Parts: sequence; C-alpha cells; structure tokens
Amino acid sequence: MRRFACEVCSTEVFFDSTECLHCGAELGYHYGDDEIIALESPTADVTAGAGRPRYRCSQAALAHCSWVVDTAGAACASCSLTRTRPADADLEGLTLFPVAEAAKRHLLRDLRRVGFAVDDVDDSEHGLAFDLLSSVDDDVTIGHADGVITMDLAEGDDSHREKVRQRLAEPYRTMLGHFRHEVGHYIEWRLLERTGRMLAVRELFGDERADYQAAIDRHYRDGSPENWQQSFISEYATMHPYEDFAESWAHYLHIEDTLETARAFDLVADPAEASPSQDFGDVVRTDWLPFATAMNVVNRSLGARDLYPFTVADPVVEKLRFAASVVRSAETPTHSPAPEEPRG
Repeated sequence: MRRFACEVCSTEVFFDSTECLHCGAELGYHYGDDEIIALESPTADVTAGAGRPRYRCSQAALAHCSWVVDTAGAACASCSLTRTRPADADLEGLTLFPVAEAAKRHLLRDLRRVGFAVDDVDDSEHGLAFDLLSSVDDDVTIGHADGVITMDLAEGDDSHREKVRQRLAEPYRTMLGHFRHEVGHYIEWRLLERTGRMLAVRELFGDERADYQAAIDRHYRDGSPENWQQSFISEYATMHPYEDFAESWAHYLHIEDTLETARAFDLVADPAEASPSQDFGDVVRTDWLPFATAMNVVNRSLGARDLYPFTVADPVVEKLRFAASVVRSAETPTHSPAPEEPRG
C-alpha cells in the first residue's frame, strides 16, 4: 500500500481513514484517483478535481465503507459488487460483514494497480460479483463459480479463523488472503480459459481438465506429495491445477502489495532504480525474498509467527512470473467460458 496524506493538513493518513486525527477533516478514499480526499475541499485546486462533489458511499454505515463517490446516494465501486449480504435480522453476520468488505476494498485496489480495474469490465456476463454469506444458520463454502465469489463471513472472526487454520495445518490464513485466492480463480476463468495461453498454463500448473472432485478427495485422503515445497507455494496448491494457479495469483498480489508498502517506507529500493529489463521473477529473487526473510526474523524477535511462512523454489518463481504476466498479455476468449463447479 502506498502512503497517503490528509488533503487539508498533510498529516499522514491511511487507506481506510475516514477522519484526520490531526485536523479533524472528514476523509475518504477515491477509487478513481487512488487518493484520500476531504469531503469538503479546502482549496479549489484539489487532487480529485476542482469543484468535484464528494459524498460518502451509500454503504458507509452498514459496511463501514471508507470510500467516497461523485454522486449522492450512490454505492462505491466496491460495495456495488456485493450481490448478497446478511439479512437484517442476522446480527452476527452483520457484525462480520464490514470485515469482509474492508478486505474486498483492499483487493479491488490490488487489481486496479496491477492493471485489472473491475469497474472497467464492460462485459456484464463475465463481470465480478460477491456473495458475502453468514454461516450462522447454514454452511458456507468459500469459492468461485461463473464470476461470483462466495465468502464465509465467519472468516472475519479471528478465533474462528485461527481454529480452522490450526485444524487444517495452514501456516497463513486471512480474509484478504481468501479474496486474493478466489479472485485468482476468476482471473483464470476470465482471462485465460479458452485462449491460446492455456497451453502455457498447463505446462506450468498441470491440466485443469483433471477431475476436480476426485482431486479434492485424494488431497484430503492422502495429503500432499513428498517434497511438494520444490514445486508448489503451498500444500493447498498441490490439490489441483486450478488451486495451484489461484494460490500463485494470490501470492503475486501478496508480494506486489507488500513491496509497494516497503518501497513507500524506504525499506526496499524503488523499482525505478532497478534495471528496466527486470521482470517479476527478478523482483521475487532480488527484492521479495531478502525482505521477507528480514521480516520473518523481525517477527521471531517479537515471539510471533513468520510474516511470510512460505518457501519459494525456482519452479514457484516461474509460476509467480506467469501470474504477473496474465493481465498485461490478456487475450479475448475465443468463446464464452463454460459454466463450472465452484472452486475452493
């Protein structure tokens, strides 16, 4: 995440800030400009444009949305993608709803930054939508199908998520991580399937036509293959080629976002100082791995778990390099993606 400053007094503020703690100005994030702006402009010449009206998103109260819009009563680019939310009577679900929405807002900025702005997708049939469901009364399966990402709001509860993380022996589990993984399924469905790049996908990740349910059953029955760390970013990635791509995409976004933050705070050299020929594989090796190692050691010094508890072997670097290339070299599918079963 980049650094932001209050438009009124220049004090440092943050992506989710709704008020400047120094001068008291009401603030919000403007998605189109990637800026934190004041609801009442202090000058005629402002980042978001002279005289532009600034209004809170219509979901500010319900979703604790920090984004601003140009039309009174409108939902922002993030909230407008939520197709289903908890019922008004579901108090527990509504309590966790803002946690998921905050992660979704972060995700949409991730996507826009790497070149895929969901609000620019003019193909409604293959657009992106979210069902944010409460598992208070019914089981919810996190997954993606036909452009719809389903998220279990219970994952926003720290104690629940930690219990699941330990039960599944996962080194890392966050709400934002879920969103990044599931949108990886969407990206593959939207930009890769039925294009000429699927041959390259199969060479790196395996044949996605393999029976998905059989792969799930085998994974939970037999576990991961021996020495899986040499070819996969996580054990979950070993389950099926679809999951390998989604995990690789999620880690691509993890790395991009974290390095943006590190560069903003002068912890890693600015990419402008790097070689023009440097690709994402070089970034992983020269910037990410040294930084992640240092942060892991810092966390251990505090008695905490590793910040980034993953091994990135050379075959994994190649998968990350491919994930980073997807949006830049996207092709138009030769025909509509086929309906699919939900992927986890």
